[in-house]
Amino acid sequence: MDMDEKFMREALDLAGKGLGKTSPNPVVGAVIVRDGRVIGRGYHQRAGENHAEINAINSATESVEGATMYVSLEPCSHYGKTPPCADKLIEMKFGRVVAAMEDPNPKVAGKGMEKLRAAGIQTETGVLKREAMKLNEVFLKFITTRTPFVHLKTAMSADGKIATSTGESRWISCEESRLETHSLRGIYAGIMAGVQTVIADDPELTCRKENCTNPLRIIVDSTLRIPLESKVLKNQDEAPTVIATTHRADEEKMKALSAMGIQLLMIPERNGRVNLRVLMETLGTHGVDSVLLEGGSTLNYSALEEGIVDKASIYIAPIIIGGAGAPSPVGGEGIHKLDMAYRLKDITCGSIGSDFKIEGYIDKEV
Repeated sequence: MDMDEKFMREALDLAGKGLGKTSPNPVVGAVIVRDGRVIGRGYHQRAGENHAEINAINSATESVEGATMYVSLEPCSHYGKTPPCADKLIEMKFGRVVAAMEDPNPKVAGKGMEKLRAAGIQTETGVLKREAMKLNEVFLKFITTRTPFVHLKTAMSADGKIATSTGESRWISCEESRLETHSLRGIYAGIMAGVQTVIADDPELTCRKENCTNPLRIIVDSTLRIPLESKVLKNQDEAPTVIATTHRADEEKMKALSAMGIQLLMIPERNGRVNLRVLMETLGTHGVDSVLLEGGSTLNYSALEEGIVDKASIYIAPIIIGGAGAPSPVGGEGIHKLDMAYRLKDITCGSIGSDFKIEGYIDKEV
C-alpha cells in the first residue's frame, strides 16, 4: 500500500470517531508522521472544541518540526470558534501537509492549502478523496445547500413488504439490523416519520445505544391526527419533537400540543400534503444538517418524488409475506415508465445477521 494512503486511512478512521458529535462541523482526523513513524494522532471530538490538527499536535511524542501531517480535510484558514489550523501548522514548522480533500466551506475552499504553500510547506490534496467525501457526506450537502442530507432507511421482506395486510410489522428485520438502525439514529441530527407510522406503531424514535445522543424527532402530520398519548410526544427533555403541519391543522390539537412543549412548524402544502422541500429548508434554518427518514410507504414516496432523498439503505429479510394489500416501502402513485425509476448509484451490498442490505445514493442526474 502507498504510504500516503496508509496514513490517510488512519486519519479517516480517526475522523469516523466523531460521527454524530461534531455538527455543524465536519468530522476530521489527523496523523503526524516522521520517517514512517506516527508521532501524533487526533480527531475533532465536538463542535467548538479543538480541531483534529490541534489534538494531533498536542498528542505528539516529539517535535513536529519538518514532519508530515495527514488530515482528512483541508486545514481551516479562517477564525471561527477556534483559530485557523493553517496558521498553527505554519507556526509549528511542518514540512508537508497531505489533505484527503479540499474543504467545500466557501470560507476555506482551497485557501488553507494556499496559505501553507505560501509559507513554504509542501502540500498535496486528493489522497483517498472518495472515502473522505463519503465520510463527510452530511457536511458536504449542508455547507453547500443549507438543507439536510436525507437518508431513507427501510426494512422489507424478500417479496417487498414492510408489513402484513393487517398492519403487523414488528419485527421484519433481524436484531443486528435493528441495532445498526440505532447506531444510525445516533449520528443523524433528526429522524423523520409520518403520522401514519406513529398511529400504527407508536414508536419512540430514540437511540437506545449507550452514550448515544437522541436525534430531533420530526413528525410529518398535515392535519394533526397524532394521538396525544403517542410515545414521540413524551420525554421532550431527552428527545425533543417537532411536528410539521399545514394550515389545515386542528386548532384545538395545536393548543394541546403547544401546551405539551411540542414545536409546530407551519409548512405550505403540496398536493394536499406537507411540502417536504420547504420543510427541509426550514429545518436547515434551524441547524438540522441531517435527517434519517424512517417513513412508511406514503412519506417515502413523497420524499423521493420531491427529490429530497440523498441516500437509501434497504434491509431485506429472508421471509415472504404476500398479500395484495400488504404495503411496500414506497407507495403513492409510483412511476409510469421504467426509465423514470429512481436509481441508486455507488451501491454496496452485504449481509447483516440473517438480513441482506443494499445501500446507495439516489442518482439525481437520471
